[in-house]
Amino acid sequence: MKGHAFFEGKFVPLEDARLSIMTHAFLYGTAVFEGIRAYYNTNQKELFIFRPREHYQRFLNSCKLLKIQLPMNENDLVNLTSDLLRRNEAHEDVYIRPVAYKSARRIGLRLDDENDFLLFSVPMGAYLSRENPLKLMISSWRRIEDNAIPARSKVNGSYVNLALAAAEARDNGFDEAILLNEDGSVSEAAGMNLFIVRSGTLITPPVTDNALEGITRSTIFEVARRAGIPCLERTIDRSELYVADELFICGTGAEIAVGGSVDNRQIANGKIGPITSQIQKAYFSIVRGEDSAMNDWLVPIWKSSK
Repeated sequence: MKGHAFFEGKFVPLEDARLSIMTHAFLYGTAVFEGIRAYYNTNQKELFIFRPREHYQRFLNSCKLLKIQLPMNENDLVNLTSDLLRRNEAHEDVYIRPVAYKSARRIGLRLDDENDFLLFSVPMGAYLSRENPLKLMISSWRRIEDNAIPARSKVNGSYVNLALAAAEARDNGFDEAILLNEDGSVSEAAGMNLFIVRSGTLITPPVTDNALEGITRSTIFEVARRAGIPCLERTIDRSELYVADELFICGTGAEIAVGGSVDNRQIANGKIGPITSQIQKAYFSIVRGEDSAMNDWLVPIWKSSK
């Protein structure tokens, strides 16, 4: 493994950033994380971190849920991330993973003691296909409820719920899974928010339906507003997915990925629809620094170091 990580208060070679097998977060999943992307613009020779402040605001809110206190604020974390990417000489698209975790080396479920923070980055292109429509399935695993483990935050241990659903989908020949709530309404895909289009309106479940408060999700709201596309947050029934005019899933890793079918029922003509295509094009223009009106969402790495 090449590059550096920030671990136990300092930068170290990535291969040397290792946790003890007795670490509380490893034993019990008591950690929170973020997934952040940075995109390289070859024409500008610049790497842009996309919406890091918003990611770290959510990250610090996630910390509150597990009673994790860090000696860093949002600006400190953005600056640390920029420093890491420069140390790693990043001149390509990368994925950034900050983790705040319970660092005590002991057995027991208390949340009232030691905390720590780590940060690393890895090169990452497309996680899911940006062109080919995906085969999706409704998982038999239900989405965890807010009063069990809050879905609005990225709690490490809760991702077992999503991993079970994703594995089930792939074991059955599908690309990704969609999870329902205990009442049978749509929550989200496995680690991704979900949108449908009906009669020209963009629709997504509210976060109170156990969906992540997604950064990409909020980006799409703004893209839709600028384009004059009506956008609605409301509960979605399972059967409504089958009759949607368009469907896509989205997230930092997934970006904006088109759903071609759900449970072997084709969505419209099975191809990318006009609203999804419009949003996807606008999204990639923004993240690569090609839409100057949205540059407040970007933190450049190399220009800021000169």
